[in-house]
Amino acid sequence: MAKKNEAEMPEATSGVNVTNFFQGLKEEFEKVVWPSRQQLVSESAGVLLMVTLSAALIFLVDKFFTWAAQQVF
Repeated sequence: MAKKNEAEMPEATSGVNVTNFFQGLKEEFEKVVWPSRQQLVSESAGVLLMVTLSAALIFLVDKFFTWAAQQVF
C-alpha cells in the first residue's frame, strides 16, 4: 500500500526540461519582495559600518597582544 505522500508526487520524467525550469524560475522571482533603493542603501551602509567597526576592534586587540608579547619577551 502506497503512502499518501508518494501518491501525491507526480511521476518524474527522465531528463531535464529547460522550459519548465525557466518557467519555474520566473514564478519564483515574481514571489521575491525586492527592497526599495532607500532600504538597500541604508542596510548596505549598516553592513559596511559594522564590518569596519569589527575590523578596527580586531586590529586593536591584535596590536594590544603584540605589545603585551613584546613586553613579556
